[in-house]
Amino acid sequence: MNSETYLDFCFIKEASGNFAVEIDILLSDLFKDVRLNWYLDEKSIDGVDIVVAEVKGMSRWESEEEAIEFIEIHAGDLFWKHLHGYQLNVYMTKRGCNTCGAH
Repeated sequence: MNSETYLDFCFIKEASGNFAVEIDILLSDLFKDVRLNWYLDEKSIDGVDIVVAEVKGMSRWESEEEAIEFIEIHAGDLFWKHLHGYQLNVYMTKRGCNTCGAH
């Protein structure tokens, strides 16, 4: 069953420019078989580059734990090196109406 999926990541590294491009490649590799899209917001402050990635779409994960497990298995070393924070929300879609799931 498909779930509405919202993932927010904060990536930080020493300033060198084009960090959003690097993060876009990391996310493309990580989520290549998952129907997710993302928006990247890049900032440079006090000698560091910061990219906040807002990822959303539909996935087959049924919980945040399943999403975390997928990321832990599939993310590469650079992903973990630059990741400094995250928030995950996975909402199972109900059959029927959104209130009770039955009608």
